[in-house]
Amino acid sequence: MRARRERIRAKRGLNALYRFTLGLTGGLVLVVGIVMIPYPGPGWLCVFAGLGLLATEFAWAHQVNMFAKHHYQRWVRWLSRQHLVVKLAVMGTTGLIVLATLWLIGAFSLLGNLFGLNWPWLTSPLLTP
Repeated sequence: MRARRERIRAKRGLNALYRFTLGLTGGLVLVVGIVMIPYPGPGWLCVFAGLGLLATEFAWAHQVNMFAKHHYQRWVRWLSRQHLVVKLAVMGTTGLIVLATLWLIGAFSLLGNLFGLNWPWLTSPLLTP
């Protein structure tokens, strides 16, 4: 892989295309990961994967990745030491964020329509004309 990358790096136009494509791909993975953070699933994994992709070509991304991993680990250690009430409050806040975003994107309205529930409060304020 290293030899192939060096051959690409030797050609100015191909190197620019490679860096652009890698930057776009890594940036998209990073943005998707950031959006997924409050939801159950691999949000943080996607954030670190996107930064890892970017770090293969951009030094700043490596620094951001190390910073993010360090503070993520600090957060996890801090949360693990907290009382159950604090853990439940964090979980509840995360759940409220998920519910609010699902409501804003119209998921509740869609689900309500499937079951014949046309309650006005299910409709997202973003999707009403």
